[in-house]
Amino acid sequence: MSERKTPPRGTTGAAAATTDQSMPQAQSRPAALPQQALEIASGYAFTGPTLELGALLWDGVCLPDAQVRIPLPMLNRHGLVAGATGTGKTKTLQLIAEQLSAQGVPVFLADVKGDVSGISAPGARNEKVQARAAEVHQRWEPAGCPAEFYALGGIGHGIPVRATVTSFGPLLLSKVLQLNRTQEQSLGLIFHYADQKGLELVDLKDLRAVVAFLTSDEGKGELKNIGGLSTATAGVILRSLTAFEAEGIADFFGEPEFDTAELLRTADDGRGLVSVLELAAVQDRPRLFSTFLMWLLADLFHDLPEVGDVDRPKLVFFLDEAHLLFEGASKAFLDSLTQTVRLIRSKGVGVFFVTQTAKDVPADVLAQLGNRVQHALRAFTPDDQKALKATVRTFPDSAYDLEELLTGLGTGEAVVTVLSEKGAPTPVAATRLRAPESLMGPVDTGELDSAVRASALYGRYAQAVDRESAYEKLDSRGAKGPDEMKAPPAPTPARADDPSVVEQVVGSGMFKSLARSLGTQIGREITRSLFGTARRRRR
Repeated sequence: MSERKTPPRGTTGAAAATTDQSMPQAQSRPAALPQQALEIASGYAFTGPTLELGALLWDGVCLPDAQVRIPLPMLNRHGLVAGATGTGKTKTLQLIAEQLSAQGVPVFLADVKGDVSGISAPGARNEKVQARAAEVHQRWEPAGCPAEFYALGGIGHGIPVRATVTSFGPLLLSKVLQLNRTQEQSLGLIFHYADQKGLELVDLKDLRAVVAFLTSDEGKGELKNIGGLSTATAGVILRSLTAFEAEGIADFFGEPEFDTAELLRTADDGRGLVSVLELAAVQDRPRLFSTFLMWLLADLFHDLPEVGDVDRPKLVFFLDEAHLLFEGASKAFLDSLTQTVRLIRSKGVGVFFVTQTAKDVPADVLAQLGNRVQHALRAFTPDDQKALKATVRTFPDSAYDLEELLTGLGTGEAVVTVLSEKGAPTPVAATRLRAPESLMGPVDTGELDSAVRASALYGRYAQAVDRESAYEKLDSRGAKGPDEMKAPPAPTPARADDPSVVEQVVGSGMFKSLARSLGTQIGREITRSLFGTARRRRR
């Protein structure tokens, strides 16, 4: 048989298939492969468009004629990329992302360490890259991807990304503020009240103002019929808000709010846009950025229509440092996360969790992750050994000794199992992964800043806007300053000839007329999704 030639980027592997449909597409010399390797390779002989991961490893030898792939339509069945620090997880994300982009699929990547920005630039040819390409029969050509760069609240290098407190919702905000279950429920009550009364919570000062009002003598009666709000709980929420602001990241909450539809775009040449959220400047605040990633996903779920099974995903979303989502999470949060992951597949979105071990992900979520790329694990301590055994149990039956294999994999090697085109798990395959074709490292900061300012989105989101919202409506034309809103105000004697703040804002049927006047802007009641997130009609 003739030598195998790698199909062009963005095409299917069918051009390289043999006439025997039981043989893998990429196999040019089937007799040269051991029988067990043949059986594994045949599980990756797909007929439709695929992503190329690398070449099969068997008995310590790389077999480049047996290629390991993921069917493109199966990317919305979710996945897990796991492995110890330094084993190559980031490069695997880069490899998958650039191939998705080449096939017209938008990608979202969270750049926690600041080393993913290189996906926008062509890679550098060197001896290591050329050696890896030769080992796995990869036709390597340097190529960058069309990319947009974002930063939470403009902290760091990127287009500022903001969310309003109203749309963020009580469940996610409770996780950021580290509230307990009782406090979370009280915060939900506060959001419900604000939604009902047309008090938009745009930024944190709006939320402080509403909490302060509801615990004042004038406002505490407003919540008696739906549970009330204790002064002690309100005090905890206010102190948590103050501490959160003291970390210098309160600017994340505000307007203009980021429209997650921006993540679904393609470039003029048809390639999928890679949206990179730069998190290096806030990597010491993992609870914030991990929860924000969940807000993005929940917002997409809220807005996207049902599409069922699709030929290619609308978006593939990578949740880096995924274990942070689950640490200290309430049952309500975990239930909402599980249901979001389960249902968002039918909206054409694939979600990949990126973490160190499979045990970092709750069983209900892990069961929905059909595609697995597991890099090397360490077994230096009893806890490591326990995690290793737990990881092995999550894989299908295998011809490998997975405990031994997972501790012996090199950098850029992984154990792979994915869903076939029929939705069945493929055989477990030890794989030497391909080299990314984009730059494996960060781009120059100056170049990054220039790209951000040149973006058409920069003018839309760069400048924060502070319009009238709950704070201004409760502030009685600015009579109180922001500092006075941080704690419940002391009661003041009411005068018959001087209407109080409450009378001006919520008394004498004011809320009903306010709700009617705002009907075309936010509706009479905000409908919240699984995470308690909410979307207003964008202006």
